[in-house]
Amino acid sequence: MAALLDDIAALARLAAASIDDVGAAAGRASAKAAGVIVDDAAVTPRYLQGFAAERELPVVRKIAIGSIRNKLLIILPVILLMSQFLPWLLTPILMIGGAYLCYEGAEKIWEKVSGHGHHDVPAAMSGPDQENTMVRGAIRTDLILSAEIMVISLNEVAEEAFWSRALILVLVAFLITAIVYGAVALIVKMDDIGLRLTERPSAFSKRFGTMLVRAMPKVLAFLSTLGIVAMLWVGGHIILIGLDELGWSWPYDVVHHAEEVVHDATGALGGLLAWVTNTLASAVLGLLVGAVVVAAIVLFRRLRRRRSGAAAEHTA
Repeated sequence: MAALLDDIAALARLAAASIDDVGAAAGRASAKAAGVIVDDAAVTPRYLQGFAAERELPVVRKIAIGSIRNKLLIILPVILLMSQFLPWLLTPILMIGGAYLCYEGAEKIWEKVSGHGHHDVPAAMSGPDQENTMVRGAIRTDLILSAEIMVISLNEVAEEAFWSRALILVLVAFLITAIVYGAVALIVKMDDIGLRLTERPSAFSKRFGTMLVRAMPKVLAFLSTLGIVAMLWVGGHIILIGLDELGWSWPYDVVHHAEEVVHDATGALGGLLAWVTNTLASAVLGLLVGAVVVAAIVLFRRLRRRRSGAAAEHTA
């Protein structure tokens, strides 16, 4: 009996150690994906502009639920099976997602420059259909960003056993989603927090609340622009790394060399400025790729309209 209890205690210690290891691995994997987490938090508020205050948190909740579904029901099974049986397919699929992000960012810029954007009324004034459209758009974009987060996390724990990898990635999925959409919810409700503070008797609370209320429209507008830039730089970075992994290394080598030059020339700021160099290069590449895709789609739409017009004339 004593021996059995000793064995049970040893197994309990082993299980506790395994849980600690899984938690530590999930933490490391999440930290590696920190850059994309920031991008995800910057992109999402763009989809929430125009909603009435009472719809903001419900919409964030819908997008967060969609994000968890993306990670657990689509991305996780696919990348686990691919990493086990078809690891060479992960990079091309991720690059296709990166190209989609580049297209989304470039399309928004094209709409601003050309004036051909969609001038719809705010989502909150257009009923549930418009709200659902915005939520679906946010979830589609989240799918690409979540895929990169999960693939980066998978690369961090590639040496783990299959079921350990699966458990770690499930923890990462919940942790990342809580961080991103918790931050988004806080950002979009900051003006309401400011209004509450202005109603308090404290002079400091009133001043701080007024500052929040006045600042938040500018902050949201900045985040909307940052979200567009983030899509270009994340998409461009995915393509840059993917090209290198597929054997076409010179774009990555050029950017890496520029990073090293900047790092060595700028002393204490070398690390930061080297990162900025990589980010700008990725964004430029993303803009170029996105511009090509946008041009192809615009040309295709024009050709289709001409053919439809010609067909209508012929029928008449």
